[in-house]
Amino acid sequence: MRSSLPFGVSQFTTWPWSFERDVERYAAHGVPAIEVCTFKLNKDDDAVQLGAIATAGLTVSSVQSEVHSLFPDSLAGQPTAAEDRVRHIKAAIERVAPHVPEQTPFVVITGAAPGGDTAAVYAKALTALADLAQFAAKRRMRIAYEPLNPVLFNTDTALWGLDQALELVDRIGHEALGLCVDTWNIFQTPALHEVIRACGDRIFVVQVSDWHRPRSGADRISLGDGEIDNAAIVRTIRQTGYAGPYVLEIFSGESLPGSIWRSDLDAVIEKNFSTFASMWEKSAE
Repeated sequence: MRSSLPFGVSQFTTWPWSFERDVERYAAHGVPAIEVCTFKLNKDDDAVQLGAIATAGLTVSSVQSEVHSLFPDSLAGQPTAAEDRVRHIKAAIERVAPHVPEQTPFVVITGAAPGGDTAAVYAKALTALADLAQFAAKRRMRIAYEPLNPVLFNTDTALWGLDQALELVDRIGHEALGLCVDTWNIFQTPALHEVIRACGDRIFVVQVSDWHRPRSGADRISLGDGEIDNAAIVRTIRQTGYAGPYVLEIFSGESLPGSIWRSDLDAVIEKNFSTFASMWEKSAE
């Protein structure tokens, strides 16, 4: 039975599973929403795969395309040119848009700064994100820019901190451009709760997981097992009026001792869903 809680699971969390198994198991656990990761789609039957989401009673919280950064990152090192990467993102929007609800956000990050030139990345982000927002809006989709944790600098991002992300999004000022707020990535932002309140209706999707000192760039842990006060963050996000899903996104390198990706993923979903339910109740206090 589908839960009324605003909870979702990213297909990154269940990386070892197939697209079909993701849909079947999320629905079996009563998870209301799925974040689609296009690397799991098959080119020959992706329309059938995406159609199965609604059939299973799931909604789509967001989409992460196989190339979802403006510059190379740890998930997709090719192509290297920002213009080519933008074309890949646009192709993913065109491919997926007909099969997901209107206003679905596509998550975009900067990628690592070539040669450490963050100024050049910022300048490119101003034009590229504006271009992507315009492109997405014409297809009744949206772009959610995601700032990453500074531990991912030089591998996946050139900007960090929710405050910097909000400044970038506000500077571009397109209604189809907003924010992906990932608690693992933004919890160390100075004056975090003030910044969240300032985000207002620019929050398009929220992702949750927990933090311990990482052993690699892909070392997140289950809700309640780490140091993030997710309930407090969720409480402040709720005060902005955000009413969308809170998506469990856990990266967990398979070579790590105790890797979540090598564990019972059904148990991972159950544990995190239960913890989120308690957290959701606490966030309303």
